Amino acid sequence: GAKGGIQCDPHEMSEQELNALTRRYIQNISHIIGPNRDIPAPDLNTNSQTMAWMMDAYGQLQGHTPAIVTGKPVELGGSYGRDAATGRGVVFCLEEWSRIRKVDPAGSSVVIQGFGQVGSWTARLIGRLGCNVIAISDQHGATYNSKGLDVGAVYEYHRENGSVKGFTGGEDLDNDELLELECDYLVPAAVEEVITVENADKIRAKAILEAANHPTTPAADSILNDRGVPILPDLLANAGGVTVSYFEWAQNIQQFQWDEERVNSELRERMTAATKQVATRAAEEKVSLRESAFMIGVERVERAGTLRGFV
Repeated sequence: GAKGGIQCDPHEMSEQELNALTRRYIQNISHIIGPNRDIPAPDLNTNSQTMAWMMDAYGQLQGHTPAIVTGKPVELGGSYGRDAATGRGVVFCLEEWSRIRKVDPAGSSVVIQGFGQVGSWTARLIGRLGCNVIAISDQHGATYNSKGLDVGAVYEYHRENGSVKGFTGGEDLDNDELLELECDYLVPAAVEEVITVENADKIRAKAILEAANHPTTPAADSILNDRGVPILPDLLANAGGVTVSYFEWAQNIQQFQWDEERVNSELRERMTAATKQVATRAAEEKVSLRESAFMIGVERVERAGTLRGFV
């Protein structure tokens, strides 16, 4: 796998400028991507429209190739359920982990840091487990209500005002205060390295669900482990997005589209199985959930390399 990006502020660019920039980017990387080589998917500050431009730009160079990117609009070969997939996967992961521990998540308090696509879907879906979202933040600030926020109302307020800050159903906090709130589950769902050695001792969550990529530094991870705070690691918890991207690629290759019920059912099956494997290995080896997830992943890569004669 790989990561790539463009150094710019998309909020200061017009749609026409973003379209042109995206197409130029694809022209420049077209020789290193392909439907059977490397397949771009959406991430920070991109959406289904971005992926549509990418698909079209590549198609103009190589011919119509829907499987070249994932996260596309459904009308252009995208998968139903892709927008919500990462957040839905976080919820499936929590649901199975709760079942393994014989803990009912209903009534649990949840703090969500980040209200983009991942954070907003996590907030909207986690209530189905009976969880109570008490705080939500975005890049401008946070809103907090100890009795629980009306997530639907927060979503509409954010859509209309561009921030959760100022939401009348909660009190404003800054992002540092949000991370240190007392809660059952803290869900970092924005950028990397928000939990560091500077604030790890101040985290009062009983557990952390990493919906973002690498939100916890290694040093902070060690501190939290020593304190007995379990972390459902990003490698596991936020895998819903890339899993449904794989589903989308498979549908494009097959030229067959699944309905949303099948997508969500397949995602639940894989997230449940992965959570069970990671939790079981952690208990057997007496290691953290993160170490367990890495052990399983590295062993799979090593086994594949051995079978192919690389090792």
